[in-house]
Order: sequence, then C-alpha cells, then structure tokens
Amino acid sequence: MFYTIVGTQWGDEGKGKIVDWLSSKADLVVRFQGGNNAGHTIKVDDDVYKLNLLPSGIIRNKKCLIGNGVVLDPWALINEISILTDQKILIDKNNLLIAENVCLILPIHKLIDEINELSRGNNIIGTTKKGIGPAYEDKVGRRAIRLCDLSDHKTLKNKIKNLYDFHEPRLKKFNKKADFEKAFEDLVKISSEIINFSAPVWKIINDAGKQNKFILFEGAQGSLLDIDFGTYPYVTSSNTSSGQIFSGTGFGIKENHNVLGITKAYTTRVGSGPFVTELDDETGDHFVEKGQEFGTVTKRRRRCGWFDSVLVKQSIAINGITDVVLTKLDVLDEIKEIKVCIGYESEKKKYNYLPFDENLHDKLMPIYETIPGWRTSTFGLTSWNQLPKKAQDYINFLELKIEKNISIISTGPDRVNTIDRNNLLNNS
Repeated sequence: MFYTIVGTQWGDEGKGKIVDWLSSKADLVVRFQGGNNAGHTIKVDDDVYKLNLLPSGIIRNKKCLIGNGVVLDPWALINEISILTDQKILIDKNNLLIAENVCLILPIHKLIDEINELSRGNNIIGTTKKGIGPAYEDKVGRRAIRLCDLSDHKTLKNKIKNLYDFHEPRLKKFNKKADFEKAFEDLVKISSEIINFSAPVWKIINDAGKQNKFILFEGAQGSLLDIDFGTYPYVTSSNTSSGQIFSGTGFGIKENHNVLGITKAYTTRVGSGPFVTELDDETGDHFVEKGQEFGTVTKRRRRCGWFDSVLVKQSIAINGITDVVLTKLDVLDEIKEIKVCIGYESEKKKYNYLPFDENLHDKLMPIYETIPGWRTSTFGLTSWNQLPKKAQDYINFLELKIEKNISIISTGPDRVNTIDRNNLLNNS
C-alpha cells in the first residue's frame, strides 16, 4: 500500500499531523523533494517536535528515507538530529537512510540565495535564504556536490573548487567572498557523520514495494509552490506535486497509490506572490491569531484569506488526489458569514482555473458565494454527527465545488482531534 501526502495550497496546510498518523502504520516514510526550507510540527501527547529535513516518521522510530529529489544541508541535518536526540529520539542508520546521489547545500549557496534576492529589488520572491534554489541550480548545471562524493576527498576538493570558481564572478560583483578551502575542510570534518547514512534509496524502496510494504511519501510545501504548476515565479525550486515521488526517489511502481490532499479550511501564504482571496482586514487578523499563522521555519506572519475552491480543484487534478483532508476547521468557528471563492473575473472575462500568465494574476477578482457560519466550537470533535449542521453544510459545499470527497476533518492538533468520515485512516 502506497500513500502520498501533498498540500493543495501554498503550504502550511497541516500535513504533519496526518503524516504522523499514517507513519505510525508505515514500513517506510520517504521525503522526495525540497530541503530544510520545509517545516512540519508534530505533537505527540505533551511533546512537540519541529522537523525540517527529517521525515516525520522518525518520531515513531520508523525507517525513514531521504530521496535524491531533496537538496541536503549537512550542517542543518546534524543540528536537527542533535535537537531530536536531546528530545530522546534515537537516530542512526537503522532508521535513517539518505540517497547516495542526493545533492548537498554548501555555504556558498546561501550567499547566492541572498544575492539573488537583493538583485530582484522590489520583486523579491521571499525565499528562506537557506540556499535551496541555488543548490538546485547547481544540480541542473551538473556542478553539484553529492553525498557519494564525500567518500573521496581528493575528488571532493576539486569539485568544490570548480563550483566556487563558477560562482566567483557573481560573488565579486556583489562584494561577497566565499572560501572554498574552508568549505572543503568543514565538509570533511562532518563527512563521517553523514556518509554513514548513505544508501541506494531507489533500490530499497522498490524492493519494499515488491513486498507490498506500506510506504508513505511525505511532501513538503504546497502544490501551488511547484516550480512548474505553481504561481511562478513566486514558487519554490522543486516539484512539489505527487508525480515528483517517482523522479525524486527512483520508485517505479505506479499501482495502488492513494494521494491525500491536505487542505486548510481557509487559505494562507508566506512570502510574495499572487493571492486572489487575501484579506487585509479584521477577518484576516482573526485567521492569523486563532490559527497561529506563523511559519514553522521563517516565523513570518502568514497572509490569510478565504477558501479558494478554484485553486484547490486545480491542485486535485494535477496531483491525482484521491481524498481530501480538511484542517483547521475550528478557526472558522466564530465567523458569522463565510465566503468561498468559486471563480475569478478580469475585465469581464471569467476563469474557472488560475492562468499561468503572471500578468493576469493581479487583475483577477474573486467571485464569491457566501455560506452561513455555525458560531459554535468544533474544536476536538471526533465524529461527523457532532459537527454543527452549518459546519456540515460548509464541508458539503466545499466538496461540491472541488469535486472530491473530504474524507477526513482535523479539528485540533492532536491525533484524536480527527473526524474520519470514511474510515480511511483506520483502514490504511
């Protein structure tokens, strides 16, 4: 049985809780894209764990794999392992394996990331400046340092020098300096700590798939940040959609996949970029305050707005989503009237999808339908029948607009705060 978890919006949909639930049953939990710019928060009883690189299954001592589609900051990895070790989570090669062909983030990538943002002037992307994008650029440019390169220090030194030489003109232009000798020495110092995790991940997961093992593919960030299908250029530097599990891990089995689309009951976004339903008023402030809408990684206040059924429906189609998980329903508990975007309009032309032409994005106006609020708490409810009738009506309306079953409703951060309408989680 294979499950892929993806976010249908711009990230921060609450994937961590559902991943944690399913990972308790999984044989393998696999990351397939992104880097330490992602953030998952896992709450287990009274303990809270914050993960950036490591798959969430590590909290449950599941075998976790980091695929080749990830770009890996080795120092960030060591730091994350150290923090979790202090929280009594044991991590070794028995429960963590990293693709030997994964590409590494070096200090120079963070400098280039900073330069790239500076050079954009007022049109910043709003990156985390963790070097993710430049690391992917070097991967595509065939200059990257891979995990397997750490086994031969002579070759490693030459590769690092070539990479730093390539970026030298750009660094010089912006009066930045990068010391390749120091980068080499620092990487050698920690190489034994991370090369121990190196493994042929593609082979391990295909062997497990042939044995019908339960494999969980854990997406980071949201579908609308996908480099191809997101709101370009305000996107991340990797493919965040479900199809990336194949190229990002080497997994080759296409049958028996369930794709869960994690979807917030309203919409949020961090950083720059179009946001048709964004609210700059008291309701937006309410979403921020009650939903605690601050980035796990960046700590930045998230932009908030009404639910956009157009975007979610688009994500469902692109990802091949089989079931939707609705999160943070309780944030809407106090709202008298709730709006849902069902289309866009620009210069008397209507759209039932988001065009890729960025020149159109700022001209699009939302077409709303208004749904009565329920004005009572849904926090912590565990069955469909416990939900207020108007909350049920809201969910049914969303299903109608996105044309997909909302099988799971999350009503709080704990695992038990979940309504499993179709017994999906218990049957997995």
